[in-house]
Amino acid sequence: MPKLFNLAWVFMLLAVLAVGGGTAVLPEMEHLTVDKYQWITSGQFRDVYSLGQVAPGPNMLMVLLIGHRMAGAVGALVVGLAFFLPDCILTLLANRLWVHFKGSPWRAAVQHGMAPVAIGLMLSGTYAIARLSIFNLTSLLIAASIFALLLWRHINPALLVLAGGLTYLLAPHLLQHLFPH
Repeated sequence: MPKLFNLAWVFMLLAVLAVGGGTAVLPEMEHLTVDKYQWITSGQFRDVYSLGQVAPGPNMLMVLLIGHRMAGAVGALVVGLAFFLPDCILTLLANRLWVHFKGSPWRAAVQHGMAPVAIGLMLSGTYAIARLSIFNLTSLLIAASIFALLLWRHINPALLVLAGGLTYLLAPHLLQHLFPH
């Protein structure tokens, strides 16, 4: 039971901090699940995140996998409710409050103040995933190429994930073929 309580508490706190989307809490999620509680390894966190990116639906469904790893189906259910229910309730209440203060200078100030916070949190999340995922020259070149492609053109992310995975898988063989010893 303490494990389920810890799972619920951690993911409830993360849910409340998820300003700007799930990417905003990735560094804290990694810290809590990998470093503090050691529920998963950094490699498992990277894999769960990657799976969340390519699976249909919201990418933050990845939290269900962490809950499932810790306590089976009940863990997945607890984490799912803890991570998504508080945000649903807060969004409903905030929306009602937002509509009530339509045209208020207070509303405009909050909106303008939250935008840089959300962007900063999302950049922090991007950095956390990059730190876990870029661990050699090949992965750095793949990440830089994907980033450049996305700046240049809109390409389906699933295709980019597939291309990146195939490139990483084939790169050693390609390099050995191009530059034999």
